[in-house]
Amino acid sequence: MDRFNISSLSSLSSLTKKPVCVMWGCILTGNQRQFVFEVNDLLEHQLFIKTICLDAAAKDELHVVEVQSMITAKSTPIASLKPSVMPMVSLYGLEVNLPVTFNLHSGGGPVYIYGQHITIDDSEEAVEEESHEHLGPSSFY
Repeated sequence: MDRFNISSLSSLSSLTKKPVCVMWGCILTGNQRQFVFEVNDLLEHQLFIKTICLDAAAKDELHVVEVQSMITAKSTPIASLKPSVMPMVSLYGLEVNLPVTFNLHSGGGPVYIYGQHITIDDSEEAVEEESHEHLGPSSFY
């Protein structure tokens, strides 16, 4: 199966797959220390983390965010934030394998995690739907 590469966005018209890209985010706090991102369909999914930042109300302590792949069950820290030193980190295009769990390992948050969720629909219906799209003048009436 072909893997969708974010760097090939300019050549999407030549692909038979139809990608759908949406902004995604979650909040980790002292009460909600974990967020699980999983999908329950047969489509190809990719999740790219873009930014992790602290809320202005976060205490001046170390806030560590970990990511845990459900495949390996191994936790890896991806951000250590402290309001007075580094309240935000940009992780341009950090791809995580799904399903994944985000953990607030230390600190009370709130910590905001933002990214892009890309779904690639390579089913026959999506390909046929794309081939029937018409952008001519008649589509405006």
